[in-house]
Amino acid sequence: MNTIQLGRTGIVVNRLGFGALPLQRTEMNEAVRILRRAVDGGVNFFDTARRYSDSETKLGAALASGLRQRVIIATKTGAKDTAEIEADLAASLAALQTDYLDIYQVHNAKSLPIPDTDGRYELLQRLKQSGVIRAIGLTSHALDVAAQAVQSGLYETVQFPFSLLASGGELALVKDCETLNVGFIAMKALGGGLITNIPAAFSYIARFKNVLPIWGIQYMPELEEFIVLEAQPPAWDAAMKQAVAVEREALEGEFCRGCGYCLPCPQDIAIPFIARMKRLLRRSPWRTFAAPEWKGKMEIAKSCTRCGACGTNCPYGLDPAGLVAESVLDYEQFMREQGESG
Repeated sequence: MNTIQLGRTGIVVNRLGFGALPLQRTEMNEAVRILRRAVDGGVNFFDTARRYSDSETKLGAALASGLRQRVIIATKTGAKDTAEIEADLAASLAALQTDYLDIYQVHNAKSLPIPDTDGRYELLQRLKQSGVIRAIGLTSHALDVAAQAVQSGLYETVQFPFSLLASGGELALVKDCETLNVGFIAMKALGGGLITNIPAAFSYIARFKNVLPIWGIQYMPELEEFIVLEAQPPAWDAAMKQAVAVEREALEGEFCRGCGYCLPCPQDIAIPFIARMKRLLRRSPWRTFAAPEWKGKMEIAKSCTRCGACGTNCPYGLDPAGLVAESVLDYEQFMREQGESG
């Protein structure tokens, strides 16, 4: 596999990164099987988080038995003070069955933890000095926060959404990371699951030699497809450029990336899925969403009270409640057209 050095960390990884958030939805034994196959297939970078329910536990079960020294593990804490960081760290180390982390990241930062404020950054420095963590990173969905992290010199890696949908701001961030020797980890490389041309998504990101994409993987066939793409990368030619243009045109405008920061919903609405339903119906096998389970979820979505909690938490500044309402109307219209309205 092609390798990439993550900025000034000194950490060198294979360029096929594994995003372990979707493994929350995979049964334990199957998750372990997928993770071990990933290692056998050449994957050696795994990204997870304390917030991803049992994702860390599944990684620990898969990688502890003789595989830990072969892989790089990055996890995250969304802690707001030093005591919470210490508690999160202890829980992560236990779940991952390891005594150190390769990269410990501030999770979904809305502002930049810096020295001489609340002590969080100083604690991360002490953890690095003691060898419990090898590098300090930061993840964010806010471009200004990610840019500040890069410019500050405090963070060795930055994780930010980056895909074939990237525009000027994201491209400038990648360039700044290259110039300032900061590792760039690309999340949402499939636009939250809405980019359906996988070879186009893969080929686009492969052009940026300092970018490590982490592909969210839930099923074995997904993993196998990425292993093949890494072994036999598609050419960046006129046909591929046209494929990227088609994906960009189909997804232009505002859309939900499915990050889940809008949750929990007081009405128990599955906002990340419902808000994307308008596009999912046309970019995924639609019969999946005609099942009674999904019809029930769409019915629950009608109970939205427009309380505003989801919009307050959306890192992209969207109106999730508005997207939910639009999706419900579109879903009902679509199902009527397919003869599935009953």
